[in-house]
This record gives sequence, C-alpha cells and structure tokens, in this order.
Amino acid sequence: MENAIALTQTPEEQELEKKLAELAALETALAGRELDLATNQAQLHAFEREYLRIVGSRYTEIDRLEAQIAEYMAYLESAKDFKPSDSLKKLYRQVAKLIHPDLTTDDRERLRRQNLMAEANLAYEDQDEERLKGILHSWETSPESIQGEGVVATLLRTIRQIAQSQMRLKAIQEEIEALEQTDLYQLRNQVVTAQQAGHDLLAEMASQLDEQITTAKEKLKDLKTKLGL
Repeated sequence: MENAIALTQTPEEQELEKKLAELAALETALAGRELDLATNQAQLHAFEREYLRIVGSRYTEIDRLEAQIAEYMAYLESAKDFKPSDSLKKLYRQVAKLIHPDLTTDDRERLRRQNLMAEANLAYEDQDEERLKGILHSWETSPESIQGEGVVATLLRTIRQIAQSQMRLKAIQEEIEALEQTDLYQLRNQVVTAQQAGHDLLAEMASQLDEQITTAKEKLKDLKTKLGL
C-alpha cells in the first residue's frame, strides 16, 4: 500500500516529504541548543547580579565619572557630518523597495517588516553598508520572500527554513563559544574556583575598582583644567 502511495507522489512531493522530516529533526536539535545557550546566559547573568551587588556602588561611581569624561571629551572633538555615499543611498533604496511595511496588508508581516526597516534605518544612519547588505541578503534568502501556494512553493520555503535552522545552529554554537571567552564568564569560573578554595576573589575586585575610580577622577580633573572649568 505504501509503495502504491509513493508511486502516486510527484518528485516534488517526495522531496518535500524528505525536507519536512529533515526540518523537524533540525528544529528538535535547535530547541536543545537554544536551551543550552539560555542556560549558560542565565547562569552568567546570575553571577553578574551577584558581582554587581558586591561592587555595585563602585561601578555606579565609575559610570558617573566616565559619563562626565565622555561629555567633556565631546567638547574637544569636532562633530561628524552625515554625508551618505551614493552606494549607501542606492543600497538603502533597494532595501526599502523590498521590505517597506506599506508593501503588505498582513498585520503580522507588517510588524516584521517594520522591525527590519528599523534595523535598516539604523544601519543607514551609521553609514554601515555591510549591515545593509546583510539585511538585504537575509530578506532575499528568507522563506517569507517565496510567494504562492502549492507543493513547489512549500518545498522552496521548507528548503530555506532548513537553511535558516542550520545557520541558527551554527550561530548558537558561536554564541556559546563567544560567551565562554568573555571576561565575565572567565571571571565567574575564577570566582567559583576561588570560593571552593575558601578565597574571596570579589573582595579583591572591589579594591581594583577603587583604584579605577581614583584614576578616573584624576582624568576628569585634567579635562576640566584643559577646558578652563
């Protein structure tokens, strides 16, 4: 009976069936890796809160001083004019032509396009052509850019969903690896190791922050002197 059903399927339908099974397996793997990433991030955030609880007042003081330093530095630097290149303007027009929210009447699709346009606007303001190219490429290769119904259209969308899932799996792995390379992650490991040995590493960090505060105050004083304040 199964052979008879298989014989009645078109090649596109058979390929779609395979791709849907492949996509389902990828989505299961993706869910597991998303959980791994979320767990690592949650553990790191919990440590960060504890870290800031102990040395938070010092960080507040550093932030206050650095904000003042940045403000005074702005007076010493000339403002940059916004002068987009012709290539940047052309690229932005391409993006807007394809993904502008007014090009759809579907509320959900409009919201997605609005978010993409917001990203494009920021990239344009930053004069970041590579970022705009990335937005354009992501749109052109997205499942949503495939219009129409039927087996062929569904097959194409499924293939692109598979590609997206594969890319996300790779991105998650890179995010986890990058997370493990951050100073905060490394510090957490050091603090845990030190705690197991009965040593309070965070107290030493608080002392180091006191030194940073002293340095920042001296820098701020020098800037004020240069500005005649």
